[in-house]
Amino acid sequence: MLIDFHTHAFPDKIAPRAVSKLADDCGGLQPQTDGTVASLKEQMRIDGVDISVVQSIATNPHQMRKVNDFAISIDQDDAIVAFGSVHPDAPDALEELERISDAGLKGVKLHPEYQGFYADDERLKPIYKKISQLGLITLFHTGHDYGFPPPYHAMPEHMKRALRWFDSPVVAAHWGGFGCCFLVLEELCGEDLYFDLSFGYGHMPKPTAQAIIDKHGVDRLLFGSDMPWNRPAWEKRLLDSLGLSPTDRAKIDHENAQRLLKLE
Repeated sequence: MLIDFHTHAFPDKIAPRAVSKLADDCGGLQPQTDGTVASLKEQMRIDGVDISVVQSIATNPHQMRKVNDFAISIDQDDAIVAFGSVHPDAPDALEELERISDAGLKGVKLHPEYQGFYADDERLKPIYKKISQLGLITLFHTGHDYGFPPPYHAMPEHMKRALRWFDSPVVAAHWGGFGCCFLVLEELCGEDLYFDLSFGYGHMPKPTAQAIIDKHGVDRLLFGSDMPWNRPAWEKRLLDSLGLSPTDRAKIDHENAQRLLKLE
């Protein structure tokens, strides 16, 4: 079984435009789907993925409810687990978290670059506490981002400080922080959070990947691709190169995600 913990999809009406703009903003990345759920599911079939966790982002307060309406609608699909999102500047962010929880979504995605906050900013404390009260999972984009200049807002040191406000699971995307793997080794490995292993293929040096796995431990690692930007098959190739035991690979591929998502 394979669970891809980090994917993206958009409503059919806006998917082509959204993917095109994101690709352009990130320097011409080549998308592997057209951004729709149907296209994601087709790539899942080709690459052997059983369940994809779709991570939506409310990039401004006004679109927050629509973003979560979409997440709630696709969460009905047996092959999809959808996360919602709240924007820290939305006056009704705490109420929206309750709606996300009441709808049965299992988590929220936060992107400090797109949403304009530092992960350890005190003003996020009420949101983090509400997430924890509701028992939701929080997935952060962490590290650098192709679409933004530095300074970056969710570096390992920011994440380490933010963890003190959480009592529910936290996932740091992209091996704990895209483009800052040595800081991940110094600051985050061994802390009480998960790493998703998305967007590592072609970017994560093999010796560093092995060092992160050895130091953080396989019980808190989650397979991910960041579709449509990297294919699951590519990420499997990276993991195949690391000589993991079948037991450890099963934890990364699906067992840790099943436990975290409370899937039977």
